[in-house]
Amino acid sequence: MATKVVMEALSPTMEEGRLVKWLKKEGDAVKTGEPIAEVETDKAVMELVARADGVLRKHILAEGTPAPVGQLVGVIGTADENIDALVGGAGSPAAGASAPAAPTKPAEQVVGKAQESAGASSVPRGPGQSQGEASMPPQQKSAAPAQSPGPGAQPPAPNGNQGNGGRVRSSPLARRLASERGVDLGAMQGSGPGGRIVKRDIESAAASGAGQAAARAATPIRPRSDADFDDQPLTQIRKTIARRLSESIGPIPTFYLTAEIDLSRASELRDAMLETGDEFKVSFNDIVLKATATALAQHPEVNAHWLGDKIRYHNRVHLGMAVATDDGLIVPVIFDADQKRMSEISAEAKSLAKKARERKLKPEEYTGSTFSVSNLGMFGIDQFTAIINPPEVAILAIGAVEEKPVIVGEEIEVRKRLRITMSCDHRVVDGAVGAKFLQTLRRMLENPLMLVF
Repeated sequence: MATKVVMEALSPTMEEGRLVKWLKKEGDAVKTGEPIAEVETDKAVMELVARADGVLRKHILAEGTPAPVGQLVGVIGTADENIDALVGGAGSPAAGASAPAAPTKPAEQVVGKAQESAGASSVPRGPGQSQGEASMPPQQKSAAPAQSPGPGAQPPAPNGNQGNGGRVRSSPLARRLASERGVDLGAMQGSGPGGRIVKRDIESAAASGAGQAAARAATPIRPRSDADFDDQPLTQIRKTIARRLSESIGPIPTFYLTAEIDLSRASELRDAMLETGDEFKVSFNDIVLKATATALAQHPEVNAHWLGDKIRYHNRVHLGMAVATDDGLIVPVIFDADQKRMSEISAEAKSLAKKARERKLKPEEYTGSTFSVSNLGMFGIDQFTAIINPPEVAILAIGAVEEKPVIVGEEIEVRKRLRITMSCDHRVVDGAVGAKFLQTLRRMLENPLMLVF
C-alpha cells in the first residue's frame, strides 16, 4: 500500500516548510528512517525521512517550493503500484493527514509554542518531574546538514587573532576606528600583544584600502538583474522573525532602562584568565552572560513568562543568546546558565553560535529560554534597544565596551565602560523591579570575583 510523504513539523514552531532539495530521485529505493529530502524550517535546514520501505514513486512538491505542515509532498510505494488516486489529490494539506509520530524526545528538552500558550511549561525539566510539570510535542528525529552557501556568499576565512567565541581580538579604539573607516577586522592580523588588533593596524589598513576591499569581499552579494528592482521570496526564518516581532512590539507595553557600567575590574579579570591558558579564555560577552544568569537567579520576577491569564516565574535560568545569521536572527539557549562556570558558558556560547550560523541547531537548542540577551557591541554600537522575545518579559541589549575619561575621586581616569539597556514588559516588570535587577547586574560586573566563587 502506498505511503504518503507529507510536510512534517520538524520544529516546535514550524507551520510551513520549504523543500530545499530532494535527496532521492523518483524511482530510487528507500528504507524507513532514511533521509529523502532537505527541508528549511523556521529555524534550520533539516532532513525529511521516509516513513516506509519501498520506492520513491513521485516528487509532488518541487525543490524550492514552500508547503504547509501536513501537505502531501511525495509518494512511496511499490514499483508497479497505481498511485493516481494519491497524486490526483495533491496540492493541499491531506485530509486528516499528519506527520507520523517520531520517537518522542525526553521531556527535559523542548515544548512547542502551542503548549506554551495553553499554559504548558516551555522550560526543560529535570528527572523526576511529573507530566503536568513538563510536556512536549513529539519531535522528528533529524539532523541538520550544513547548507550550501548561496550565490555570492564567501566561506569565512580563518583568522589567527580570533579569541574565544570566535570574536576578533582588538582594542575598543581599534573597533571604533574600523567601524568608522569600513575596515573588516576579521580579515586582519594584529600587531599588538597576542595578535591583538590595535589603532596602528586600522590606520595602516585604511591607508592601503585593503580593509575596505576585504569588507566588500566578505559581504554576501545578492544576485541582481537589469530590472528596476528584484523581488526575493521570504525564507522560513525571515517569515518567523516578522511574525514574532509583530507579536512583540505591538501588544506589549514596553519601557526601557539604561545603565552604564564600569568594566575595568572585569577587564583585569579577563586578562588574567587569558594568561592561564585556552581553557579560561573568555570574552566580555561571556562575562556579561554569566553575570546576567547569576542576577536572574536572584530576581525571579524578571526571569518570567507572560502567558495571558497568568505569569509564570521560572526557578531555573535558561539564557537565550541572540545570534545574527545571513538569514536573520536566531536565539539558541544556554540551559541552567547560572549553574555553569564562566568557561563552560564561553565554550557553549561559541559552539551554539557556530551551529546557528551553519543552520545546524536542533529544536531543543533554540527553544525554552526564560530570558534573552542581544549584543551588538562587536559591531561598534554604543547603545540600542532590543525587542522582547515573547512570552519572555524582558531582554538585555549590550553595547560596545568603550574607553572613556571618568572622574574617580578627584582625578580623571580612562576606564572601560559598557552601556546596557533593558527592555521591560510593564505587564510583569515594573520600573523599580527592572532597576533593582540592573543594580544587581552592575554589582556583579563591577565586582567580577563574585562570579567565580
